[in-house]
Amino acid sequence: MRKKSFAMGKGVYYFKVKTGPSKITIKRTDKKEAAEAYYSYIKIGKEVEWLGRWEGKKFEDSEVPKEEVAA
Repeated sequence: MRKKSFAMGKGVYYFKVKTGPSKITIKRTDKKEAAEAYYSYIKIGKEVEWLGRWEGKKFEDSEVPKEEVAA
């Protein structure tokens, strides 16, 4: 398994999209933008995992946002 080749930014929202046998990590600086992107991948049938907001040592705000937040 490959390791991440990037540093996670503090205060940035992340989610993963499964594409075949691998996963792509996607980031957004704003929670609303992150939720919109997250639900757009779900709508096209992708398997998606919400990670939350990175705070340096762990993910905070890791509960999947409601779809109304994205709207």
